[in-house]
Amino acid sequence: MTRSGSNHKRLNADLVLSGGGVKGIALAGAVAALNDSGYRPWRVSGTSAGAIVGALVAAGLTGEALSAAAMRLDYAKFADKVPLDHVPVLGPGLALLGDDGLYKGDYAREWIADELEQLGVRTFGDLVLDDPQLPAQQRYKLVITCADITLGRLIRLPWDYRDVYGLDPDKQLVADAVRASMSIPLLFRPMTLTNPDTGVESTLVDGGVVSNFPIDSLDRTDRKLPRWPTFGITLMPEIPGPDGTLLPHWLNKIMPAPVHLMERVVTTALVGRDQAYQHKPWVQTRTIEVNSDAAGFTQFNLTQEQIHQLHDDGYKAAETFLSTWNWQTYLDRFRRPQPETA
Repeated sequence: MTRSGSNHKRLNADLVLSGGGVKGIALAGAVAALNDSGYRPWRVSGTSAGAIVGALVAAGLTGEALSAAAMRLDYAKFADKVPLDHVPVLGPGLALLGDDGLYKGDYAREWIADELEQLGVRTFGDLVLDDPQLPAQQRYKLVITCADITLGRLIRLPWDYRDVYGLDPDKQLVADAVRASMSIPLLFRPMTLTNPDTGVESTLVDGGVVSNFPIDSLDRTDRKLPRWPTFGITLMPEIPGPDGTLLPHWLNKIMPAPVHLMERVVTTALVGRDQAYQHKPWVQTRTIEVNSDAAGFTQFNLTQEQIHQLHDDGYKAAETFLSTWNWQTYLDRFRRPQPETA
């Protein structure tokens, strides 16, 4: 549904992309609509599915090329199940209580690595941004939200590589950070990072555990007016609702009670805080909310019709949002410079 040959004046914008499983296709549709309306992404902040799309956008994909990439991703291969030979009696239900999760996540990591390689991007050093107005550690086109459950804190990569892990951010693989951010507990195996100075091995999981929609991650903190808009694009469901389940439907039939409880806990962690926060006026005003029932979050066996529907739902949501968006009105209402305090 993308439109080519736009004559719009090019405008900068920062983007914050939420998680959302296979619904991430809708993120690509929404970004394509922003591109067609003249917006050029300057920086992108992404979590989970938003990290996948955000990495492609930061690497230079826009419009129809971005949409094509999202549509050629083989979502069925996301479900690369961890071997369950070691639990033949307990089965996959109780296996979810172990360390691995249900899926390996290898296909997703390899896919994004290959796509980025074709765009000339391997490490965060390939995404360095020449922008002296930003703090030195934040001069990157992409920032990815993860949760470090060893240290018990929110992590933003590449910003935290040096200070938290003693690693050179420019040498770290973008695909590894993306893969860490999509490590939904119960579903995907977590990733690890070892600090060479302390020897501490950290376990990283989906950034949605601490913030699935970090809308403020790219905001200025120096009391000055923003240079351009930061648009959020969210796919978060209402709970309870049709998308309020995290695990695949086939697994729900065989899951023991402890896993059902853990699923509800993890789902609440992924969307609970942000579900409330996104309805604040200063957040909602700059957020593109994509409501789509074309597929569930973990419905990996998508049909082509569902793939196109998700993309079009995202595109249309962005068009609707832009039809009433006014940058000056937003600044006047929510971003007036605050007086200095003594």
